Amino acid sequence: MDFSAALPIFAITLREGVEAALVVGIVMAYLKKVDRSSLNPWVFGGIGIGVFASFVVGIFLNWFVKQVENTEPMQAAFYGQLWQGVLGLTAIAMLSWMLVWMTENAKALKGEIEGQIGKAIANEKTAGWAVFTLILIAVLREGFEVVIFISAKLQGGLVPIVGAIAGLVGAVAIGIALFQFGIRINLKVFFQAMGVFLLLIVAGLVVSAIGHLDKAVAAYAQLAQTSICLPASSATEISSCLLGGLVWDVHDIFPDNKFPAILLKAMFGFRDRLFLGQAIGYFTFLVSAGWLYFRSLTDKLSKVTNN
Repeated sequence: MDFSAALPIFAITLREGVEAALVVGIVMAYLKKVDRSSLNPWVFGGIGIGVFASFVVGIFLNWFVKQVENTEPMQAAFYGQLWQGVLGLTAIAMLSWMLVWMTENAKALKGEIEGQIGKAIANEKTAGWAVFTLILIAVLREGFEVVIFISAKLQGGLVPIVGAIAGLVGAVAIGIALFQFGIRINLKVFFQAMGVFLLLIVAGLVVSAIGHLDKAVAAYAQLAQTSICLPASSATEISSCLLGGLVWDVHDIFPDNKFPAILLKAMFGFRDRLFLGQAIGYFTFLVSAGWLYFRSLTDKLSKVTNN
């Protein structure tokens, strides 16, 4: 069994899980401070329902993919590739937005959550449901991002489960270390390092999503019996539909289906054959998203310095 595919899922789950664990920890610490620990069962309820709902969404997405695969071969090729491409773009948008948002708002997160929970528990009749809703939303937000990422890579079987469980266990361990045992962890360094790591993972997903969409167009062209794809210059040329020619071909010396290249493929979207459109998409995303991310880090640092 190839566990290399579990590594990016582990990284995503760990980061998203730590974000959720921070929210849960802040809420429970605040409830303890104001002597409202009796509301903790509502916190655990929100966590349980959030994890369960994310699991159900994952099952539904997997069922939907199976239905697509069971259609007529040409239609299955078109809808399957289109679905993977759309899911990939969705995962890219969600993870990129959360990366920049978390960086810009991490410092104020504790105050915002405590303000929300303080208002929520002021009403005795609805305090429990308010706490439950706050935790549920936090867990669902992170859970859906992980589920969409896994579905975008279409990894079935045991591999994504192992990666997700390992990441979840790591996130829980960090949360317990922070709030239960008072162990000091430099979360700033953790999120900055994971942020750079996440940028590279999502950039690899860009390559994959573009490839799936290109294959969807090619499949549609065959279904519609139309010639919308660029013609190959020769019968032996390895070509795409709309992405142009190859700009990178190391298949014979560094194939991405064998170790160690398969690790780079799983983690960062490495391809032993890369088309022009994929290369443009990769570097465009890396430069633009990287600029937004590092600008948010710089702005945050300047605000701290000015204060």
